[in-house]
Amino acid sequence: MLRLSQNRIFEKDFLTNRAEVSVAPYKVVTSSLDLEKLDLSRKYVLKTATGGYDGHGQQVIQSEADLEGAKTLANSAECVLEEFVNFDMEISVLVSGNGHDTTVFPVQENIHRNNILSKTIVPARISEALAQKAQAMAIQIAKQLQLSGTLCVEMFVAGQDILVNEIAPRPHNSGHYSIEACDFSQFDTHIRGVLGEKLPNIQLLSPAVMLNVLGQHMTAAHRFVQENPSAHLHLYGKLEAKHNRKMGHVTVLGGDVEVEFEEGKDY
Repeated sequence: MLRLSQNRIFEKDFLTNRAEVSVAPYKVVTSSLDLEKLDLSRKYVLKTATGGYDGHGQQVIQSEADLEGAKTLANSAECVLEEFVNFDMEISVLVSGNGHDTTVFPVQENIHRNNILSKTIVPARISEALAQKAQAMAIQIAKQLQLSGTLCVEMFVAGQDILVNEIAPRPHNSGHYSIEACDFSQFDTHIRGVLGEKLPNIQLLSPAVMLNVLGQHMTAAHRFVQENPSAHLHLYGKLEAKHNRKMGHVTVLGGDVEVEFEEGKDY
């Protein structure tokens, strides 16, 4: 599973041909020659097959001006060229397995800023039918992997379609809300799954919003939890607070999806 998730080419092949779930149209790019005669009436995202995260190792292509950077990237490493998805929402689903059975968490709505996860809203603001479809896709992937532990499946919602973006074989940033908001957290089910123990049905105890605490948010995060009694601050013990570095998260229980840190203040 680690081999699949660390290489986008292997991952796309697994998702389409073994798990049989929908992904954005794509092709493998081995050099800049594969970008010749690209139809620039469409928008694309070129991603390195390995090593990219939080927007690193990626190049958006929407005009001739973007091709030079894209060709440089394509000549530096194997890549995947994806057609850009005009999605309505980014979501993710946590699923845990013990090698033969699975359990699934509520669908999470994810909001990114500068290619970094900023906020997760649970439950996601989608229909019950779409939520069930997303959970079923996550379970289908988990079963094909004979999953032991926790897996996060990241997806796009486009109208009534759901497309899988990528998989992350671990407890995931977007699932940290589960510590307070669910009767079992993603870490609980991860350990149970790895040990082959029986997995519980997950219950959402309260709607929740999780805010990532980046380096520039540290002062605001401490002030926020003092002012909001339903907020829970988790810091990760990193010694240096750098700009855009994930330092921790805050989980707020309740239905206020507008809650967030105010950018540009004294932090």
